[in-house]
Amino acid sequence: MRRCGAVSPWRQQVEVGVRAVKTGAMDDEYDEDRGWDQDMGDGDSDEGGDAVGDPQEVLRECLEKFSTPDYIMEPGIFTQLKRYFQAGGNPEQVIELLSQNYKAVAQTANLVAEWLILGGVKVTEVQAMVENHLKEMILKNFDPKKADTIFTEEGDTPAWLTEMIEHPTWRSLIYRLAEEYPDCLMLNFTIKLISDAGFQAEITSISTAAQQIEVFTRVLKTAIANFLQGPEDWNKSVREVAKMVCHGQHTYVYSQVLLAVLSQETRGGAVVKRLSQEIVKCAQESAHDVTPITMALNGAAGYPQACQALTSMLSRNALNPADISVLFRNYSALDPPPIDLIRTPQFLELLVDALFKPGVKLNMEHRPKYVYLLAYAASVCETWPKKGVASSKLVNKEELKNTEKAVDKVSTICSTNKGSTELIAELSTLYDCIKVPVVSVGVVRWVEVTVLESTYFQLCVESTPTHLALLDEVAGCHPLLHPRLLNLLITLFESKQDALEILVQLELRKMLLDRMVTLLCRGCVVPVMKYIKQCWISGETDISLIRYFVMEVLEAIAPPYTNEFVQLFLPMVENEEITGSMRGDGDNDPVSEFIVHCKAHYTVH
Repeated sequence: MRRCGAVSPWRQQVEVGVRAVKTGAMDDEYDEDRGWDQDMGDGDSDEGGDAVGDPQEVLRECLEKFSTPDYIMEPGIFTQLKRYFQAGGNPEQVIELLSQNYKAVAQTANLVAEWLILGGVKVTEVQAMVENHLKEMILKNFDPKKADTIFTEEGDTPAWLTEMIEHPTWRSLIYRLAEEYPDCLMLNFTIKLISDAGFQAEITSISTAAQQIEVFTRVLKTAIANFLQGPEDWNKSVREVAKMVCHGQHTYVYSQVLLAVLSQETRGGAVVKRLSQEIVKCAQESAHDVTPITMALNGAAGYPQACQALTSMLSRNALNPADISVLFRNYSALDPPPIDLIRTPQFLELLVDALFKPGVKLNMEHRPKYVYLLAYAASVCETWPKKGVASSKLVNKEELKNTEKAVDKVSTICSTNKGSTELIAELSTLYDCIKVPVVSVGVVRWVEVTVLESTYFQLCVESTPTHLALLDEVAGCHPLLHPRLLNLLITLFESKQDALEILVQLELRKMLLDRMVTLLCRGCVVPVMKYIKQCWISGETDISLIRYFVMEVLEAIAPPYTNEFVQLFLPMVENEEITGSMRGDGDNDPVSEFIVHCKAHYTVH
């Protein structure tokens, strides 16, 4: 066995280890208190406990394993060595195979990592390099069938798996694999382990969670709790919850029933109901017809005529005069159905489009019914008797007439397709009626469709189009519409206006920035600031526009400021490229005054 020359330290270690295992295996052979079957159940094993059998077959299997690269690093090496020696294997042969096939891949990786650290690379960066490469290799070579054998062979949760889920890097790997291999038992079990360990908040977007009711319930509970706390980016939060809820019919029904029960609670019930409605909207955008489930949960079954009319229109996502007439008769009767039936967001959007969207033609005979239903849904208030009190619900219609008149006036103006100059004569009416919330929603919808026409700004001759000036009034009256107004302004700001000259495009964007500054002054501060800062960091927006925005904001604001505002705005004000030309010799200019004030009163990151 020994050849000329010294034996390598590695080979000596292998020889000592193999002979130690052989000695232990031979001692076990004469242990009267333990049978071979018991011995094979110990430790990690690649083949279960099958040590007895055809010795030649056992030898062949073991030698085949020992011939694979770096097999000595496998967790089942000691069990296989026992099997090999118990079948009469030759120690010299196994020492030769393990030594020759030792490639030291793991040790080489560790050595390179140590060299990098000695070379000055941070330990965290080296760790990230190794982990990311390992993640890529696992994603590339992962075999779900082999992964499932982990449990059939070991019979219990491997210790390494429990340790693995404690690290965010490996949890994110499990999430990616679970999305790609939803039927893998090992991954599904690991998702449950992650949930049991308290990390369910991380798996709201994992469809695998929807396959296990226990995990799904935990994740849904966490998502609802987070939503009730009012997350800053609630749109993203809703999309993540909706993706999971809409995984299948069973998850959708289960979630919506739970939300329907929670929405009856006095505390937080309205917010839960909003979440439920947003999930319905997301389901419809994914081409799922969930109308029957919605109707079953909102109590519509007790009012068959209204239920049938609503179901017909919602399923087709289109209004029709016959069903509108049925609803009108029901809601103009002495004992109308519950108002919640027609407060379905989808139905309200259809009504707003029918009355305010340019180009929609309504039969003049039926138009008052559309107006009445929208005004009724927006203004009527119902009070239900307390439990145990024998009295009917109270319907307060005090605001119905005024709301109906306002909707009728403004929708008539919007449907005539007037230009900006022609609208000046109607401004008094529009400004007065915009104070009614539902009218302002209709006006925003009308403005959206009008200004997003490709030729709108080509034909516009005003520095500030009347349609966009109306948005300033809406912003002042209705803070809840701020996100929608900002989204419209962002869409226009980023739109291609190639038909206009460069200078005209620049002036147009300045005008849109003026609208954003107005929105900021009305209370929509952080979202506007975040968007402009993003434009600055991306470098895709002309720096002169960023400078213009900063100048306008500095003229409009005064202390005290919130810390979040300072963290967002100060870096732009301090930037030499943006404000260099705006500074004077002393500290009396707005830029210097703002910087000095912030440095003195705030902790700047």
